Amino acid sequence: MKHYHHFLLLALSCFTCLGCSTPLTKSTELHTSAEPPLPALETRNGRSVLLVDGKPFLMLCAQTNNSSNAPLALPSVWQSVASLKANTLQIPISWEQIEPTENQFDFSFVDTLLQQAQEKNIRVVPLWFGAFKNTSPSFAPAWVKLDNARFPRMVRQDGDNHYALSPHSEALFEAELKAFKAFMKHLKKVDPQHRVIMVQVENEVGVYGLVRDHSAMANSAFSEIVPVSLTDKLGLPQGTWQSVFSNNADEAFTAYAFARYVGGLAEAGREILDLPMYTNAALRHPTKAQQPGQYASGGPTHNVLDIWKAAAPALDMLSPDIYLAGSQDYKAVLDLYSRPDNPLFVSETGASANFPRYFFEALGKGAVGFSPFGIDDADYKVMPSGVSGYKQDDINAFAANYALIADGSSEWARLGFENGIWGAARGDDNKPRHFDLGDWHAKISFDEWPFGYRAWLPANSKGLKNANEFNNAGLLITKINETTFLATGTNARIEFSADPKALPGEKAIFVSVEEVKFQNGEWVFQRMWNGDQTDYGLNFTTLNKTFRITLASYPAKNDSRSKPKSY
Repeated sequence: MKHYHHFLLLALSCFTCLGCSTPLTKSTELHTSAEPPLPALETRNGRSVLLVDGKPFLMLCAQTNNSSNAPLALPSVWQSVASLKANTLQIPISWEQIEPTENQFDFSFVDTLLQQAQEKNIRVVPLWFGAFKNTSPSFAPAWVKLDNARFPRMVRQDGDNHYALSPHSEALFEAELKAFKAFMKHLKKVDPQHRVIMVQVENEVGVYGLVRDHSAMANSAFSEIVPVSLTDKLGLPQGTWQSVFSNNADEAFTAYAFARYVGGLAEAGREILDLPMYTNAALRHPTKAQQPGQYASGGPTHNVLDIWKAAAPALDMLSPDIYLAGSQDYKAVLDLYSRPDNPLFVSETGASANFPRYFFEALGKGAVGFSPFGIDDADYKVMPSGVSGYKQDDINAFAANYALIADGSSEWARLGFENGIWGAARGDDNKPRHFDLGDWHAKISFDEWPFGYRAWLPANSKGLKNANEFNNAGLLITKINETTFLATGTNARIEFSADPKALPGEKAIFVSVEEVKFQNGEWVFQRMWNGDQTDYGLNFTTLNKTFRITLASYPAKNDSRSKPKSY
């Protein structure tokens, strides 16, 4: 028989703010004796971690509505951030806002935002809304979007102008590049403590209703040989766009143009201030057939991720905005965007009742952050067709999930990077999930009651709720060592068994189940769980609980429980 003993838990110090008392105002700097290291993404063995102040950091995000980037809107924003228990705010910084008149820059909102973020100890991810916001030039300055001669739009096959600006326009790129570099220079000057931890470059680029630009300049580029740098990285033969990509030539051409445009901004910005950068994706449906033009074609959709990765290496992440409420679709998107070369960040997700549970699924896929969209101004909501606006109860569900790991989020990030995180959200089919943890297997179920098994009782028994009554249900597990795990969750059960190959003839048993809280950089024991609380696995309700679980095994051929006589 193998015997397993409790190993020492290694813990890092929790994240602390290196704040500064000097007010942050327009065109002034914060002066401190030592600047912390730049935020950075690190990837190893297929797992990624965001480092902030040199420590693992998990972004528990709140994203504002698009029009909340104004000083008078910030009180509502901060109230919503606090309600959500978020540690990171995503908020637009638009081109038209900082350069309303060409060559005249105004960073007053940036300064106000950073000063208040520092006071509230919230990290910031600016969303740079430039020439492309949801594919349109709505946030470009008037002097850009009204000058079609200087900044041409994409052209349809019939010669008419399309709504979107052309990513092939050198004049457009140079004009926006100047503004983005000015923004990054200002950040470098006024934010030496790195309140800003990451920058989103543009927002859901691509084009609807058209697959590529048919202007003279675009047609000329389309007839040329595909850049060797792209074909070499993709392992493709040289040739024209049509000969290399065949029926996908138009979309590949447009994807390359957008990737070069957005990646060029990111590259130049990082030369000034080397912060992690990403762009977000309006999705092509992951499980249903769609034709180019029916989605944001040319954007970082899953079918052209390789082109984007090759053409825009300065972007650390191509991040999905997920508004698909069905569990199979949601999981499919996570699978498509969690790649060894693409750290996963759910940069936007729906804020209604179906979505809080996916926090567990995303972290289980190694996400470095998760963000419900539009959490402020509940009375004014714009959502995709078929997705209802949120209710306060839905925000409370996100907040409850964030609260499960908020105090120990740095430690969860560290353990996830070193050992992995397993996460499960209740699927629409309510079926259990199974995880291979090495010597142990874990079964996660969502339809059991705390003191037994549903199968023991008639289906119409009083007091038994259906699993789909728990919209928010999920569980997280991470490994401390080969026999000790952390687990937390809501409306879910976890049961352990011994791996039959690693531990043949052995059955799993709890050595200890310790309720713990993360305080002052370590997991602090609260009480031991046993008896009724562990006889049928560990059952997570809506209470905020984290358990440190130590497993062992004993020799047995059968570990099934008999039905108690009292039932």
